[in-house]
Amino acid sequence: MLLSDPLQAPTALLPSLLDEYPQWHRGRPRYALWSIPLDCPAVLRRLHEARRLLGDWLHPAQRRQAHISLFVCGFPCAVPCLDDDIGTAVLQAQHSALAGLNAASFELQIGGLDSFASAAFLGVRDDGQLEQLRQALAPLSREIRQAAYVPHLTVGLYRQAVSAEQWRARAAPLRDCPPLSLAVRELQLVSYDARELQGPLRVEARVALA
Repeated sequence: MLLSDPLQAPTALLPSLLDEYPQWHRGRPRYALWSIPLDCPAVLRRLHEARRLLGDWLHPAQRRQAHISLFVCGFPCAVPCLDDDIGTAVLQAQHSALAGLNAASFELQIGGLDSFASAAFLGVRDDGQLEQLRQALAPLSREIRQAAYVPHLTVGLYRQAVSAEQWRARAAPLRDCPPLSLAVRELQLVSYDARELQGPLRVEARVALA
């Protein structure tokens, strides 16, 4: 999924095709990323309310667990061949780098509803902790990314085109919500079946925060 800048930029919101994209995965089975799991009831309620509000503009809810992406890794393999492969040894080194930080648990602020060109999301803010974590990962592997990193909690992918004006009108009740605190106590390396873009995440490794 390609994400552009938030809604200040796009003049229209574009549908996403939920396809297998064989030209992307080229037969490789799993795709991996570092993420922050989400199990806060208040944040999950806001996420569900946002999905309800946008309604039929979104593809039906998939099996993907709610999470915040931290660093997109690529297709794990023993010996990388393609530019979006990542070696299993590199993933192990990233795990060691994160664990070696001995980082303390911290809080994120989950805000209101916003949108990329192809996906609605809840805004995420922090006090620099996410960038510190990303800086520990970046020297070990080039991140697979087509746009600047914007921390966010995905609400859903659009299944039809919508004008920015229409979106603002419908999304208004959840755009300026007071922030909700999300305690971050663990980082997870997760992967998903590359043939199912919104399929469930499988936890491959964990890093507990102090």
